[in-house]
Amino acid sequence: MTTSLYVGVDVAKDRLDVAVRPSGEGWSTGNDEAGVVALVARLRPLAPALIVCEATGGFERAAIAALAAAGLPVVVANPRQVRDFARATGQLAKTDQLDAGMLALFAERVRPTPRPLPDAAAQLLDAVLTRRRQLLEMLGAEKNRLGFAPKPLHRGIQAHIRWLERQLDDVTKELAGLIEASPVWRAKDDLLQSVPGVGPIVSCTLLGELPELGTLTHKQIAALVGVAPLARDSGTLRGKRLIYGGRASVRTALFMAAMCGRRWNPALKVFYDRLKAAGKPTKVALIACARKLLTILNAMVRENRSWMSPTAKLQYSC
Repeated sequence: MTTSLYVGVDVAKDRLDVAVRPSGEGWSTGNDEAGVVALVARLRPLAPALIVCEATGGFERAAIAALAAAGLPVVVANPRQVRDFARATGQLAKTDQLDAGMLALFAERVRPTPRPLPDAAAQLLDAVLTRRRQLLEMLGAEKNRLGFAPKPLHRGIQAHIRWLERQLDDVTKELAGLIEASPVWRAKDDLLQSVPGVGPIVSCTLLGELPELGTLTHKQIAALVGVAPLARDSGTLRGKRLIYGGRASVRTALFMAAMCGRRWNPALKVFYDRLKAAGKPTKVALIACARKLLTILNAMVRENRSWMSPTAKLQYSC
């Protein structure tokens, strides 16, 4: 009988640390083109059952793309989940090689399911969306500074605000151009925007940062985004249900869509009013609306049916 191998790859800016379980083998290589090629060449003969890397702000992209292109099963894990796993095993020390070994142990014990990686076009759309969020954050920060800065500094801050607004317009136009250039994305964008409350930015966010939309059940997609209430019960204590984790940018976009949809979307308006009449706090009702909106969008994409379909309207209004 052959033993399945599990690989952990700790990614730094200049180096990749690799650990293999259960053999205990480990090595390091450069996080550059030559190092990534060497990594793939060494792992391919081992035929590992699973390779796990951490998300490290983009430094892992070259290695992940090369491993996936070589047909190796690779997963990008949430760093917080891996660190919690390490603490649960009693591993408090932290070095690059220890992290690689912990990633390999995480792969062996938890065995997260590999998912298809986004293609180059999807990665570009995600990058442009990220850049738009960065510009919005900088714009908000500069507008806040303008209210407290001494008057001699106003001219410079106002000039920077105008420049950021121009950049924001350019990035928003680039987003629209990326969607328009892809027939598949254009069709999905039209379908998503047919729902009252879903605008261009919400639609782009879903396309770029939630590629699983339409492929999972309503419970799975809600947990993935982080809009599913999580129980906090112990013994006779019944704690307040909270949401946390998931994809914060997608959750934020859905929350804004729910705020609009509670007034203009018939299904969400009835749902929101019913929750408020039952005494639910406003934020709880809005999160519930965001989850319902996600469920509707997930079903629409799965069935390739727009909101304007009479049968869809009847189903989603129930």
